[in-house]
Amino acid sequence: MTLTPEKNTTDETPVPEGHVRLTIDGQVVDAPKGELLIRTCERLGIVIPRFCDHPLLDPAGACRQCLVEVEMGGRPMPKPQASCTMTVADGMVVKTQHTSARADKAQQGVMELLLVNHPLDCPVCDKGGECPLQNQAMAHGRPDSRFLEEKRTFPKPLPISTQVLLDRERCVLCQRCTRFSDEIAGDRFIDLLERGAHQQIGIAEDQPFQSYFSGNTIQICPVGALTSAAYRFRSRPFDLRSTPGTCEHCSSGCDLRTDSRRGTVLRRLAGNDPEVNEEWLCDKGRFAFRYLASRGRITRPMVRGADGVLAEASWTDALRIAAEGLLAARDARGIGVLPGGRLTVEDAYAYAKFARVVARTNDVDFRARPHDDEELDFLAAHVVGTTPEDGVTFTGLEDAPAVLTVGTEPEEEAGIVFLRLRKAWRKKGMRHFQVGPFTTVGAQKTGATLLHAVPGAEAAVVADPGDEVLDALAQPGAVILVGDHAAQSPGLYSAASALAQRTGATLGWLPRRAGDRGAVEAGALPTLLPGGRPVTDAAARAEVERVWGLEEGALPGRPGRAGDAILAAAARGELSALVVGGVDPQDMADPRSALTALRDVGFLVSLEIHESAVTELADVVLPVAPDAQRAGSYLNWEGRRRSFGIALDATGVLPDCRVLDTLGVEMDADLFTQTPAAAAGELERLGTRRPDAAAPAVPAGTARRPGYGQAVLATSRRLIDDASLMIDEPALEGTARRPYVTVNAATAERLGLVEGDDATVRTDLGAITLQVALADLPDGVVWLPARSPGSHVRPTLGAGHGDLVGVTPAGNGSAR
Repeated sequence: MTLTPEKNTTDETPVPEGHVRLTIDGQVVDAPKGELLIRTCERLGIVIPRFCDHPLLDPAGACRQCLVEVEMGGRPMPKPQASCTMTVADGMVVKTQHTSARADKAQQGVMELLLVNHPLDCPVCDKGGECPLQNQAMAHGRPDSRFLEEKRTFPKPLPISTQVLLDRERCVLCQRCTRFSDEIAGDRFIDLLERGAHQQIGIAEDQPFQSYFSGNTIQICPVGALTSAAYRFRSRPFDLRSTPGTCEHCSSGCDLRTDSRRGTVLRRLAGNDPEVNEEWLCDKGRFAFRYLASRGRITRPMVRGADGVLAEASWTDALRIAAEGLLAARDARGIGVLPGGRLTVEDAYAYAKFARVVARTNDVDFRARPHDDEELDFLAAHVVGTTPEDGVTFTGLEDAPAVLTVGTEPEEEAGIVFLRLRKAWRKKGMRHFQVGPFTTVGAQKTGATLLHAVPGAEAAVVADPGDEVLDALAQPGAVILVGDHAAQSPGLYSAASALAQRTGATLGWLPRRAGDRGAVEAGALPTLLPGGRPVTDAAARAEVERVWGLEEGALPGRPGRAGDAILAAAARGELSALVVGGVDPQDMADPRSALTALRDVGFLVSLEIHESAVTELADVVLPVAPDAQRAGSYLNWEGRRRSFGIALDATGVLPDCRVLDTLGVEMDADLFTQTPAAAAGELERLGTRRPDAAAPAVPAGTARRPGYGQAVLATSRRLIDDASLMIDEPALEGTARRPYVTVNAATAERLGLVEGDDATVRTDLGAITLQVALADLPDGVVWLPARSPGSHVRPTLGAGHGDLVGVTPAGNGSAR
């Protein structure tokens, strides 16, 4: 917490406990013990130039640009001191460049040295116009150069990854990039090489800068030495239109800035939000935006004609045909609604209301992934209505003495949560326990203790984690984080809830998708109305009916079907139509059955931003706006609202809430969700009503026993994989981790596998062949990435987490 100095501080005023009193440029100030001198100056509004200093990095004193004159005990120190490494002391007298000619001369001298080999290529440098070196050279440097010799040069640029380029001659060796990679991300791929005058930033030979957070080094580089391959030479900062926004790629809800030019997004930068992402973004959030202008973008409605071909149509015709088809389906066997997990709160609310008011059904489910009924009870009992004030937060994670993560891998699913866990472990000694099949890369970087679990039997491990874990979680402030993978392990939600009650730890839910948390509050579930009201509660239905202006008894009181059941009903002919939002069938528990249902249902309406497997089968396709072309808000995993506005022209596309409102009018019902603001206002009026009943306990699942040539499959997604929002983003390939068939040494020996050679994982439906890697998995378990290049597990194998698969040597050597 930043403290502001008392304006009336005098030498006679008592010094607050834990503070010291010093004088800076003639001002007497009290500062917390241990505070860096440069921070105290910042609080006084005194600007000291610097390059290596960053408030979120450890002090380095590398650039020496922040020199100030210091007196201690009435005696001046023999030379100017670096204010970024010196802590305040009682009685200290400090003179900055504003009051000391000596400090000013020292800063000018350091600037002259930094510019000795700098090329001064501001007109062509991507950093030009927003460059700290450029600004500070003008403010604190000498007007003339005394350097007449030839400057040092290097071949340029040096690609240290597919997305980060290095111009070594611009580097001032501030070490921000190396310190970020080592301290914050835990990825020591980039470091200082050589010594003395030959020292430079570089990477190991044939080892690219492979980090999920590498783009942050571009943003914090103060001199343009590190630049983005995707943005390089594309624009000048003063030609860009900057719009604040919220990242759409995971449930962290990171603050970011979208920079566009002439209607095209050119780059995204991390915003500064100390409560959420501080000043960081993962590479997916920073670079995965080219889907906005990809070749497959849908910007006009399409209708399937009598010849079976989709053709562009007007909004009027498309909405009329969609309404006619849905009205006929509603009067026949009904409509199912699948919104998906990428929606804003306002759009999810529109889908929930459309299902109840227009389709007259509770068959609505945003969970476009494996799910179960136990999860519905968990969400109702432990998630609905939780806020940052009464639940788990980013700062709560940072301050927690112990954290147990189960059903999630934070580095792969919520990068900023991972960074907070690493910060807590590194700075405060937080103990991290992770339930899973093996020690992941992210777990290693947070010092995690692995609680080995065979896929499908995680609940038993959580129910009896051992005295060490119980004691750690019993400490005040301890946290249990449960991810949405828990739905693939029977009894895991129940076990986590019981463990939280037993230890007193705070329980939090960490879904993977940005819209999941808001969809719960919006009522896009078969058992919950908006605000967490159970559909079976007559009083709760009556509340919603009054706000919606419906007749008493208009809302159905029978719980609807979950997502998989909706698709199964459509395949059996029990539903006549489906309305589908941003759902990818590959993400469902059974992609083949999902595609069959979409193909066989009588009438299919798709609201999408991009061509997909759903739009290929749809009778009517209605183009909706992505985040850059709509306003709205997400609820991040904390329950914190993350609002954003329109960054690009939205001609031709509309937000889901308006499309559904207009479609409802065509079907003689008014949703009053014409705008995100209208939808948000109505949801706020409804408020939240948390269920009183606790979630019923579900027995723990048991692991399946592999037979000869078999193993139990463990699988989960990676941060950078074949996601639908990563279309046309080749630069991210350098960040992606290579997929492997991963087993332990004993299992490899039993199955005849050799590390480095190929292995095939197969079922009756298909096979995946990848190179073998060894890790600390339980015996008889094999791990595959769920949706990486060459490893699309569910679509290929028809199997998932906890299922039995065959594993054999591929017999064709290495895949290298």
